[in-house]
Amino acid sequence: MKTPTQTALVLAAQAGDQKAFETLAGTYRRELLVHCYRMLGSLSDAEDLVQETLLRAWEKRATLTSPESYRAWLYRIATNLCLNRLTRAPRRFLPSETHPPSDPRSPAPPRLREPIWLEPFPDDLLADPEADPEDRLERRERISLAFLMALQHLTPVQRAILLLREVLEWEASEVAEWLHLSVPAVNSALQRARRALRQRNVGGEAEMVLPRPQLQELLDRYVTLWEQADIPGLVALLREDAWFTMPPFPVWYQGRAAIATMFQTSLFPPGQQWRLLPTRANGSPAFGLYRWEALADNYQLVGLLVLCVEGEQIGSLVAFLDVASFRSFGLPPTFV
Repeated sequence: MKTPTQTALVLAAQAGDQKAFETLAGTYRRELLVHCYRMLGSLSDAEDLVQETLLRAWEKRATLTSPESYRAWLYRIATNLCLNRLTRAPRRFLPSETHPPSDPRSPAPPRLREPIWLEPFPDDLLADPEADPEDRLERRERISLAFLMALQHLTPVQRAILLLREVLEWEASEVAEWLHLSVPAVNSALQRARRALRQRNVGGEAEMVLPRPQLQELLDRYVTLWEQADIPGLVALLREDAWFTMPPFPVWYQGRAAIATMFQTSLFPPGQQWRLLPTRANGSPAFGLYRWEALADNYQLVGLLVLCVEGEQIGSLVAFLDVASFRSFGLPPTFV
C-alpha cells in the first residue's frame, strides 16, 4: 500500500470510519499473525493476540500522532501484548526439549493436556506471499520449528528484541522506545540473543537445500513407504541421529533403531492403514496424517506430520496430534 493512500485511510479511521480501519486491518493482519506466532509459539494464541491488537488499535486510534508510522504503531501494540501474555503463560517447547529420550519398547505415557507444546504454522499464512524467492526462503527459515524452539530459550524481552531488530529490521532507537529500554540495553540483549541462537546452531550458515525435483522425489518415496508400512524403507530415509516426537504425548525417540522399534510397536501394527495428504507447515514439507477407521469406512485425520529435511535425508519428524488446531491448514477431516 502506498503511503499517501495509507495516510488517508489512517486519518479516515481516526475520524471513526470503520470501513477504512477494516481495510488497514486487512493489510497488516497476516504479518502481525506471523510476528505474534514467533513470539508465542502458538497459532491459536497468535490469532487471539492479533484480534486484541486490532481492537486496541481501534480503541486508541486517536492517540496515534504520526499516520505515517501506523505499521510500527501496530507492531508496538502487538509486541507489548505478547510480552504481557508471556508473563502469564509457560514457554512452549517440543518433548525433545523437555524430556529425556523415550524407550520405544515402553508404553507411551498419557497425553499432557496443558498447552505447553509448540503449534504448527501453515505456510499459506506467511506474510508477503508475493515476495521474491530469496525473501520467501528467509521467511521460511525464520518460521521453522528449529528457529521457534531456539526462540523459546530466550527471555521474552530478548525474543522481542531479536525479532524486531533482526527479522523486522526496526532501528534500535525505535525498539528501545517501544519497550521502554535504553539503546545500549537493546543492543546488549540482542547480542545475548544472537549468542544463544548460535549455541543452538540456529542462525548460522544455511543447510544444503535439495533441488526441488530431488526433494519431491524424496517426499514421494516417503509417502509410498509410509502408506505401505515399509518400516525398513522409511528408516533408511532418516539420518542416523534423526528424532521423532508426537506432542501432546511427552515422548521422543532418537536414532534409526529406536524409531524403527516405535514404528513397529505403535504406528504400524498389523492391519493399520494410513494415508498422507501433502501440505506445508513452518517452512517445511508436511502431511495430514489419516488413519483408516473401519467402523466409519473412511480415513480420518489424526495429526499433522512435519518433516525437516537435512541434506539428502530426513533429520526430524514431528507428529502433532491435536487435530483441533489444524483448521487453518484446510485439511479435510475425512476422506475415502
